[in-house]
Amino acid sequence: MPQHAHLVVAWNWEYDADWLSLLDAACRARGLTLIQVKPDTLADTLARIRSGDLSVGVLLDRAWDVDETFYSLADECLARGARILNHRPLALRAWDKATMHLEFISAGLHTPHTIVLQPFAEKPDLPPPNLTPLGNPFILKPALGGGGAGVTRDLTAWAQVSQLRQEFPTDKYLVQAVVMSRLTESGPAWFRVVYALGKVLPFWWDVQSHVYRPLTTPEESRFGLAPLRDIARTIARVCRLDLFSTEVAQRDGDGQFVSVDYVNDPIDLRLQSKAGDGVPDEAVRCMADFIAECATTPMDQ
Repeated sequence: MPQHAHLVVAWNWEYDADWLSLLDAACRARGLTLIQVKPDTLADTLARIRSGDLSVGVLLDRAWDVDETFYSLADECLARGARILNHRPLALRAWDKATMHLEFISAGLHTPHTIVLQPFAEKPDLPPPNLTPLGNPFILKPALGGGGAGVTRDLTAWAQVSQLRQEFPTDKYLVQAVVMSRLTESGPAWFRVVYALGKVLPFWWDVQSHVYRPLTTPEESRFGLAPLRDIARTIARVCRLDLFSTEVAQRDGDGQFVSVDYVNDPIDLRLQSKAGDGVPDEAVRCMADFIAECATTPMDQ
């Protein structure tokens, strides 16, 4: 008899094992079937889907970004009516900071003052733009970089930019102003905000240690931080991803909320109890619940 999996999660990063145990518990509590797919079970899972022996309600693939052999998993599931969380075409679009920068502005979101540069491979001898509005120093980051790769801070001259953009010669680069955050009694007003299937989880974020600290309801009210939730929901409408995080700072001086790191996907879901810069365990448990609930009543594609 064919099997139905309410939720399928593909993964190949050892540190996903802990949060997946929470997801498994959330699915069991709801009477849902969860199937986990790893590189050694991918071929068998695909064969079962193609033969009709396995149907899938919802797929979350956290492996395709580093292993192209997983591409066909989403394609086969989608062709058979499954819901795909953070589907590949949407993720690829969201990863492009140059695209998101323009989309954010169009959506009314505030971003650091930014100059987008053509790829070095297309325009090796760019004339120097007017850097004065950026202030000094400024930041350079590749449009498709992730995890801080290629990001250079404390730049002061165009000559530095000309040299550094050769690191990823086919990528666009963003030259951005430094955002100085407001200082509150609870610390710098710099936040990592997680969006998960319509729910928003805001955290204080230490830019040096990358340590999360839950933003409490009294703090959110006391410091006027409710806009963080609206910003996350606006970003969700722009990028159309189901699960992501973003960085937002409340700028010193004018108090403006500024999106400083646009869309982070996939979310690093290491538990804080296992890694100091991981996500607080209770928040990961909540996200597991949100995903399991989504698999209970999957939405239309």
